[in-house]
Amino acid sequence: QVQLVESGGGLVQPGGSLRLSCAASGSIFSIAAMGWYRQAPGKQRELVASITSDGSTNYADSVKGRFTISRDNAKNTMYLQMNSLKPEDTAVYSCNANVRVRITTPGVTYWGQGTQVTVSS
Repeated sequence: QVQLVESGGGLVQPGGSLRLSCAASGSIFSIAAMGWYRQAPGKQRELVASITSDGSTNYADSVKGRFTISRDNAKNTMYLQMNSLKPEDTAVYSCNANVRVRITTPGVTYWGQGTQVTVSS
């Protein structure tokens, strides 16, 4: 019904940059908040950044000043620009979105499958 697909992950050297995308498709009436999460091996999943439908953003302290979240509501797509990457940023990055499929239904949170980001020399 609704799918989220991440792209843009990969291997990058410390200090490098990557841009992740999260595209939502399917039966979508509206999307409220969207967010990026990450999970490193042996660690719990953590919120990296989130953005509301009107563009208000929130960041984890560990990424403030280095990562920028944004969204294109016309394309139902969210982005995460990651600069000055560190080895500790290595993780599987997943996106989620609170989606309403009809004006009469409440929002439901959907998740993408995740994309691997590896920061290593």
